[in-house]
Amino acid sequence: MYQLEEKIWFWTLVIIPVIILFYLVLQLWKRKAQKNFADTALLKRLSPDKSIFKSILKITLICLAFLCFAIALVNPKIGTKLETVKREGVDIVFALDVSKSMLAEDIAPNRIDKAKQLITQIINNLASDRVGIIAYAATALPQLPITTDYGSAKLFLNNMNTDMLSSQGTAINEAIKLSKTYFDDEEQTNRVLIIISDGEDHSEDAIAVAEEAHEEGIRIFTIGVGAIKGGPIPLKRNGIVTSYKKDSKGETVITKLNEETLKGIAEEADGAYINGANTANVVAQIREILNKMDKTEFEAKQFADFKDQFQWFLGFGVFFLFLDIFLLERKTAWLKKLNLFNENL
Repeated sequence: MYQLEEKIWFWTLVIIPVIILFYLVLQLWKRKAQKNFADTALLKRLSPDKSIFKSILKITLICLAFLCFAIALVNPKIGTKLETVKREGVDIVFALDVSKSMLAEDIAPNRIDKAKQLITQIINNLASDRVGIIAYAATALPQLPITTDYGSAKLFLNNMNTDMLSSQGTAINEAIKLSKTYFDDEEQTNRVLIIISDGEDHSEDAIAVAEEAHEEGIRIFTIGVGAIKGGPIPLKRNGIVTSYKKDSKGETVITKLNEETLKGIAEEADGAYINGANTANVVAQIREILNKMDKTEFEAKQFADFKDQFQWFLGFGVFFLFLDIFLLERKTAWLKKLNLFNENL
């Protein structure tokens, strides 16, 4: 396991293309100046040991040196020991609606991206809780089991989209059923299911299934994304809207936020409904809800004793600069025999 302590220093890498560009401009200027001084044959006679390969090698060493220095500033760290620690928290499963209706742009940038933003911000504000992720449309698909690895959670979340499930529709009951398998019956943790959806539900027993989940100790909170007035579902090609989804009669489908369904599910499972329009408000409400819950102690494995590794990259950077300083641009005997870049022609 590794960590990058100061990622902002990656911006220093922009100096490498600047160096390369400066080198190319300098070479063009030198070639133009030399042509004004003498023809190519005479220049070769005047400077027979001039090496294009050595010139390229030197600029490559400089770029490698700056690359190493940039990574050294970032200061990568490697975990040297995996240990078991005691943590207290709540088990939270996020169920994200990935049906096509989540492509509607009645909330910026669109419903599914807004939903992913909400989940990301909630995770960013967690302390020691465990999280899991489910994707659902007409069926539910597990994405990430219960874990304390928030980095992995956000990585899986980022890759979720409306094309990941071939069966379309929206069956919230399937997501609730799948969430039951996420919680360990041997660990009496507080169990929370957070459903992020536009509320469209093509099944009829979501509320009944929510009641069953509550009987098993699962509290369900729902977050609605979208506008009540609704919006069309765009069909895009290469990121450009080509048309909008139409029904069997050829009329444009308007998908609307169904708050009543989401409120009903939350009410049956001792939860609450939150409108997802304001991210800060959603995060604040979820934080308040979690803070009021009793925390359960559980064991988790995590890397410890992270050690700095910047010194290796600093050393290589100095080494490359040292080579560049003492590397001459004229040809050496063995390189001359190799005739790299056809320099002897």
